[in-house]
Amino acid sequence: MVFAPSLSATRPDWEAIAREFVNALGDRAVIRRKDELLTYECDGLTSYRHRPALVVLPRTTEQVAAAVKLCNRFRVPFVARGAGTGLSGGALPIEDSVLIVTALMKQILKVDLDNQRVVVQPGVINNWVTQAVSGAGFYYAPDPSSQIICSIGGNVAENSGGVHCLKYGVTTNHVLGLKLVLPDGEIVEVGSAVPEMPGYDLTGIFVGSEGTLGIATEVTLRILKTADEIAVLLADFTSMDAAAKSVADIIAAKIIPGGMEIMDNLSINAVEDVAKTNCYPRDAEAILLVELDGLAVEVEANTDRVAQICRENGARNIAIATDPQERLKLWKGRKSAFAAAGHVSPDYYVQDGVVPRGKLVWILQEIAKLSEEYGYKVANVFHAGDGNLHPLVLYDKSVPGQLEAVEEMGGEILKRCVQAGGTISGEHGIGAEKRCYMPDMFSAADLETMQWLRSAFDPLRLANPDKVFPTPKTCGEAANAQAPAQRLVEGADRF
Repeated sequence: MVFAPSLSATRPDWEAIAREFVNALGDRAVIRRKDELLTYECDGLTSYRHRPALVVLPRTTEQVAAAVKLCNRFRVPFVARGAGTGLSGGALPIEDSVLIVTALMKQILKVDLDNQRVVVQPGVINNWVTQAVSGAGFYYAPDPSSQIICSIGGNVAENSGGVHCLKYGVTTNHVLGLKLVLPDGEIVEVGSAVPEMPGYDLTGIFVGSEGTLGIATEVTLRILKTADEIAVLLADFTSMDAAAKSVADIIAAKIIPGGMEIMDNLSINAVEDVAKTNCYPRDAEAILLVELDGLAVEVEANTDRVAQICRENGARNIAIATDPQERLKLWKGRKSAFAAAGHVSPDYYVQDGVVPRGKLVWILQEIAKLSEEYGYKVANVFHAGDGNLHPLVLYDKSVPGQLEAVEEMGGEILKRCVQAGGTISGEHGIGAEKRCYMPDMFSAADLETMQWLRSAFDPLRLANPDKVFPTPKTCGEAANAQAPAQRLVEGADRF
């Protein structure tokens, strides 16, 4: 098996290739005018832009397979894209590539309440799933902050999480099965309608593979019964350390909330300026949001205990909401935190590292030191319950050198997360942005093993190439990444 074949050095004949795509998918499914391609130059990581050679908009599994087969035939790379809300450059086109956009594949194909599952196409928006089943008392647990616009296909690719995943898990915990188009255009089905299957966990392998193993065209999701009782508690603190300690103490008390989030003073004021919830005290150094769900007696007891823990750690005020509208009001600011940051700074650079809960105080202190060292303010808003940080570094891209500086600062944050025993991504994925930091977390042998797996699915490396893994071309400037990356390439003929 050849791992990284040398594709033709000559530029593809895109006019001829476009005609083949039109013949296979129809004229309206193929975008090739330069001005129309501008829409697809980037995903949510807008710092970098690359224009694809072609964009195709399939509506069925068979059309996706036809598009992939053409890419395979002409030996041109393809990149899958959903709603384009990803924050790691995972859907960033590369030179002379075809962008396969699943946004028009937005049908909910089956709702099976008896077995608590829903089958959807990848273009279905995340919160449409809950809307489709909420009337019957069900919901879909993974809820990224972008859930009103992000799509299930992208959630599967990045293994997305959200504010309510502390107790119930991220996307991989809620995907039962997948219909896939592999990089050679073959259509396969993995997983099943039941949670456990014998054999290799191919569903688990695919979720979080960031489009490097193929494209999901149907997704079977697990839905949950809505809890009998839900309460949201908001506590405000005069120090971030006290809020972070409360998180560890709540878990130590054997209470697992549905969600547990922290926002710092900069984030609090930004969301109050924009969302105007009038719920978040502007003078607080930090607020802690805790959602508790379950049986009514359980929620009541846990709410009292959580409130007590927060008070013991110095909480000034505690608000508790059980009414659905009041709960939504308390969550409104947290859900709009990223958008609000755009109102206090021309640009922001967000990271997605994870640390053990016991290291939250330490990592926040380290971020504060880096903020002072580099001279850029940081708004901290994060999934505190599982240690998933989202520091937003505020800067101005129009000022020469600032983007490079905040990227370097973001890299230092990730390195400290690994130093603390954590990871470089919790839910945003690696994509194009973090591939150079993979050797900080994985050995050369680890990366080599991952490439073996990738090669089993995609020996020609056409599916989202130059993502996830470091290469000398993309990471040559990172000395610590270059040696393992070079080893991968030099050993390519062994695959």
